[in-house]
Amino acid sequence: MATCFKQQPQPSMNNGDDSVILFSASNSPEESTSPASSFYHSSPPPHHSSNNPTYKLTVQNLSHTFLPSKGFITTSFFNLVQKKPTPVSILKSVSFSATSSEILAIVGPSGTGKSTLLRIVSGRVKDNDFDPKCISINDHQITSPAQLRKICGFVAQEDNLLPLLTVKETLMFTAKFRLKGIGAKEREERVERLMQELRLVHVADSFVGDEENRGISGGERKRVSIGVDMIHDPPILLLDEPTSGLDSSSALQVIEMLSTMAKSKQRTVVLSIHQPSYRILYHIPSFLILSHGSVVHNGSIELLEETISKLGLQIPVQLNAIEFSMEIIETLEDSYSRTDQISETENKEPYSYSSWPEEEIVRDQQDSRKIGTYYFSNLYEIMFLCSRFWKIIYRTKQLFLARTMQALVGGFGLASVYMKVRKDEEGVAERLGLFAFSLSFLLSSTVEALPIYLQERSVLMKEASRGAYRISSYMIANAFVFLPFLFAVAILFSVPVYWLVGLNPSIAAFAFFTFVVWLIILMASSLVLFLSAVSPDFISGNSLICTVLGAFFLFSGYFIPKESIPKYWLFMYYVSLYRYPLDTLLINEYWSIRSECFSWHPQDYSHSKCLLTGNDVLKSRGLDKDTRWTNVGIMFGFFVLYRVLCWIILSRRASKTTI
Repeated sequence: MATCFKQQPQPSMNNGDDSVILFSASNSPEESTSPASSFYHSSPPPHHSSNNPTYKLTVQNLSHTFLPSKGFITTSFFNLVQKKPTPVSILKSVSFSATSSEILAIVGPSGTGKSTLLRIVSGRVKDNDFDPKCISINDHQITSPAQLRKICGFVAQEDNLLPLLTVKETLMFTAKFRLKGIGAKEREERVERLMQELRLVHVADSFVGDEENRGISGGERKRVSIGVDMIHDPPILLLDEPTSGLDSSSALQVIEMLSTMAKSKQRTVVLSIHQPSYRILYHIPSFLILSHGSVVHNGSIELLEETISKLGLQIPVQLNAIEFSMEIIETLEDSYSRTDQISETENKEPYSYSSWPEEEIVRDQQDSRKIGTYYFSNLYEIMFLCSRFWKIIYRTKQLFLARTMQALVGGFGLASVYMKVRKDEEGVAERLGLFAFSLSFLLSSTVEALPIYLQERSVLMKEASRGAYRISSYMIANAFVFLPFLFAVAILFSVPVYWLVGLNPSIAAFAFFTFVVWLIILMASSLVLFLSAVSPDFISGNSLICTVLGAFFLFSGYFIPKESIPKYWLFMYYVSLYRYPLDTLLINEYWSIRSECFSWHPQDYSHSKCLLTGNDVLKSRGLDKDTRWTNVGIMFGFFVLYRVLCWIILSRRASKTTI
């Protein structure tokens, strides 16, 4: 059994994915012919003269153990005894090698460790879960997952794409984020060549789509996902179930495309697949079959047929060798012996592999310096993210229309209920009720953005974990794009409410009222963004938002005076999003008319005795001073605070994400 290479540690590689090797025009794939088992694939591909360096991926004795979280078992009705978790072995001493210009397919029953193997080999694991002794590239030992992430592209089984972007926009934004060191024209040329290579030119201007938004087909969407992770031209490409969920024709197209790309660009392609058809087998020269985390076959389809024949078994006519091997997997596992199995790749004429690509690392570092300082790079990210956010908001018609209709219907609806409120004692109570209900309406009107945030979160985690951009850039761009949009919503709500109800007839008071409404919506938007970061799904997120807003409203001082709130709940009064805007709206309404009388003594008109003035209204709420701008600062602080908390949570998630 081969042992791992023992090399000196190599220079640490950058975590980014900014390789700058240019694409060349792709060749048209050859159509598959007869799928007879006697010639699943043609002779070994000829060596292509190319300037691209070639890479050989070698894995030696790779094992992986998973430690489940601690659980509890009940030994009696009253006693709970902690159960010590038992380690679960996922991979057991897996060894194989993958060479350039070929596809290596990993096959096996569900739960046999295929996805885990691909994630480890692609570097999508934590440093603690990585064994530096087991993986080498071009016979140079890999010392950290960051090195693998630099040189390996990884396409997950799930297509984490934004449905309201077109195919070309999706690839262009990916190029902008991951290829910051090259010019705009060069990026566009690369995207054009990549779409030709992926056969996506005919759907370049079509939306990606999803289950709710009609878009491109499943096979085309899978090719877009592959393109997203190939934009930086990785020499080694790993794909987890690229044909999952596709029909036979689409699956064949994906495999044909990968085979053509592997040969024309001398890429090393490793993928997992379930029961490939005869025509797919034609494009895959090598197979690694796993069972319970162990290797039971490593080599060509012909070698597998020979092994099955030696076991005294015959492959049924209606099945190919891979499909039949899944039925006799336990028999293969029992008979497999690594000392007796010789991989075909070891008998092939060796390729000329380049040395460890230290020159590429230097070139990438030079490219990153072309961008300028950290802040200049951050500004680029914010600009690109703002552009993408704006496209998504503009195309999310339901969100755009919902916010607009909510503002108009809410504004005119409230105005029709509180039309021309009188300036008397009852009018004072009605104004307070109007402000309280407006707050509740505005703070709860942003809940519909929750599913959009949750949908973007999966894409954000994938892109941020791969170094496409910073979480801070995402948060800043999100705020910049929503500021004018939510300001328009504030105006649409404020105009009918303020003038039809008959509030303080002052232009300055109206402008400040609109400004406060805008801040209220911004606070609510930040709160929803923060809660979307901590919520696992829409149902729990919606419940959490309703609970938090209900608690804030209860302790705002509108229902229960501050003096009556229990001491252990008093902190809720100070953190309530309702309290500060409610006080601010009251001060804005009555501060300039503090001396105006709203109620007279009913039997003393001759002496004009006033019972209630604007100043009395303010004192009843404990508002002796004009604290409008102080409250504005606090509201803006809430807006920033929830976004900072969201940034912290998303950053921690991204650091632990291995998509």
